[in-house]
Amino acid sequence: QLQLVESGGGLVQPGGSLTLSCSASGFTLEYYAIGWFRQAPGKEREAISCISRPGGGTYYRESVKGRFTISRDNAKNTGYLQMNNLKPEDTAVYYCAAGRTIDDILKNNFDYWGQGTQVTVSS
Repeated sequence: QLQLVESGGGLVQPGGSLTLSCSASGFTLEYYAIGWFRQAPGKEREAISCISRPGGGTYYRESVKGRFTISRDNAKNTGYLQMNNLKPEDTAVYYCAAGRTIDDILKNNFDYWGQGTQVTVSS
């Protein structure tokens, strides 16, 4: 009953944009920090962005700073990751997670984990 569902992935050309959504069902996402991870083929999973429970604190991996923006709409029980100027190296399965704090999420201490959505950046 309790789940996170990612959506919004797809195939885009380099320089293009996508917005990913992380929708919660069965629980109130407002009470959790949200994190986005990605895993490319043959690579380790890496945290790319997080937003705090109050919504005022954020974390971005250096490689996505200035290109990705994390946000949340608590009224819709949904988190978002806006991705601009996408690069081939952004190709991965993107996952969202919910945890108590950003630090907890970065330590892989999260309470909920989604199924993932594929993002492919290719010409």
